[in-house]
Amino acid sequence: MDNLFNALNNFFLIALPYIALFVFVIGSIWRYRSNGFKFSSLSSQFLEGRQLFWGSVPFHMGILFLFFGHLIAFLIPSGVLAWNAHPARLIVLEVTAFIFAIALLIGLVNLLYRRITNPRIAIVTSKMDYAIIVLLLVQVFNGIWVAYNFRWGSSWFSSVLSPYLWSIFALQPDTSAVASLPWVVKSHIVAAYLIVLLIPFSRLVHFLVPPIDYIWRPYQRVIWYWNKKEIRKAHTPWSLKRPKNN
Repeated sequence: MDNLFNALNNFFLIALPYIALFVFVIGSIWRYRSNGFKFSSLSSQFLEGRQLFWGSVPFHMGILFLFFGHLIAFLIPSGVLAWNAHPARLIVLEVTAFIFAIALLIGLVNLLYRRITNPRIAIVTSKMDYAIIVLLLVQVFNGIWVAYNFRWGSSWFSSVLSPYLWSIFALQPDTSAVASLPWVVKSHIVAAYLIVLLIPFSRLVHFLVPPIDYIWRPYQRVIWYWNKKEIRKAHTPWSLKRPKNN
């Protein structure tokens, strides 16, 4: 039994992160080179926008806060521990993170509900879209469960998980501390690896190409010369006149 337990720990905590990182890097490069157009979120906002707002906004707010929170605890764990040394600051950080996790959960539920109930969205939704949303839902619910039942996660993340993650990147994996964590915490780690592995094959890949150039690019003026009421009638052709440049 101990041998099986050790084998599972070695696979999920040592082999899986390297498999996920390899697939993430190679898969992202392959997808960008083979089909750069789909290297985006493939937004469906033009099909429906009202429900999308209540799903996309809390989703992005929650995931950005939690992602950078985990990233900071990974990069500068000593800084996080210094911040948490004062009980009031620790409580503020934990409560804030919990609120953003709830917002993320609400956003994901709304996005899934929108894709299931709206026929126009459902027809452009792939199996991978459903799979990644469900996986994210499981991960977020798992994270909320961990945060509620194993308090002060920012502190034990910095002192236990950060050294383990650094050992992975240093190619000297050390699972001595992580292997003894509760199964629900380890499942949260494993789900994170699975999400990284699936990024190149899902809409999540768009975070690799954020539209930063929109900040400094010049404004674009769009002038509509046609009658909007006429062009939007079903019986009228798409092109009312021959283009001047053709």
